Amino acid sequence: MSQRQLLQTEMKILEEVARMEPIDINIRLREGEYQYSLVKAIASFQLELMFPDVKDLIRRLYGEEKTLDLQFVRKIQTILKKMEKSHIVRILPKRNPWQLQRYALSSFKFQDSDKNLVVLATDQQIKQMQDLLRSAQVRQERGRREYFWATALMFFVIVSYGAVVWALVQPIVNVVVFVCGLCTSVIFSLVLGEMLGRR
Repeated sequence: MSQRQLLQTEMKILEEVARMEPIDINIRLREGEYQYSLVKAIASFQLELMFPDVKDLIRRLYGEEKTLDLQFVRKIQTILKKMEKSHIVRILPKRNPWQLQRYALSSFKFQDSDKNLVVLATDQQIKQMQDLLRSAQVRQERGRREYFWATALMFFVIVSYGAVVWALVQPIVNVVVFVCGLCTSVIFSLVLGEMLGRR
């Protein structure tokens, strides 16, 4: 599964999960059972800032071949649906209609029906996830700023080239408009090229 850029809602979910206290649930989470394996796998994805779909989970837990077994995929989806009703996982909205549903944990800590405390991530792992999340937020903010400036520079390049063309098609060429437009367009083009080159 490739790392995609996180949406603001997904970042908020990760922040909430990291701060969440243990949640009481009405099912058992015992090692060796499907539910436990699935929540452990979802936790490992979330610690990497990813939200898996059912095939990502099956691939990580059981291998690529099992993702082709439709009956097994449906069985896992049924278990995940029950886990959603028990408020262990949430189903995230699809980014595109053709994609599979993705899943997120409600917390990294649960008190199961047997009153056992199930901890899916250590404090150190959660702290590392929060650090990753902060750096992802900084990268995205920087990307938005660069996109804004690249768009503004492109606009100025087009306007200044337009001024050059306009000056050239006049019966009497206005040298000041031509030279200013040409210099401006060259400078903005160089700055835009430098900015795009750094990316």
